Amino acid sequence: MSRASTQTRQLTDEERSSIDATNQALLGQQASLGNTLTPAYQNMLENPGYTQAQQAAITGATQGALGGAFNAAAQSAADRVARTDNSAGFSDTLDQLARQQAQQQAQSAAQNQVAFANNAQQQQSQALQGLAGLYGVDASMLSRTLGIPAELLGVRQRADGSSSVSGKIGFGPVSLGFGSSG
Repeated sequence: MSRASTQTRQLTDEERSSIDATNQALLGQQASLGNTLTPAYQNMLENPGYTQAQQAAITGATQGALGGAFNAAAQSAADRVARTDNSAGFSDTLDQLARQQAQQQAQSAAQNQVAFANNAQQQQSQALQGLAGLYGVDASMLSRTLGIPAELLGVRQRADGSSSVSGKIGFGPVSLGFGSSG
């Protein structure tokens, strides 16, 4: 065997050994990342959306702000009665303010419920896409496997009017992504 072919073989073996070590390191990182992210994604999938405490805080803040605005308007009407010593129309004003407040609070509560549902759906979609990215699986196939209608994926993005084209080639977090948003 010639000296050049022995040297070539030795260099090839060294490079191969280096590549194998790099691949092992990447596999270790992928496993570590998967072990860290999988439980978080599964929790998002099983418990999407705001917690009951967060929903109560959001609703309370919204309703409190409305209550403060209408209380200020009622106080302004009461101050006018005290200043002018004329209570004509005061009860009608309070009745009208109460009706407006009830309408605004009902509308606000409905908007909060829609926001809560959208947030839950968005988190579920993000969890599916995250799990799909970890395992190199198509998100719509994963959603069908888990019994979640694929139509629910990307509903929020379609409703916002954004369109995107993207794809993924490979396995796990080392996969190559491509795409563009329109």
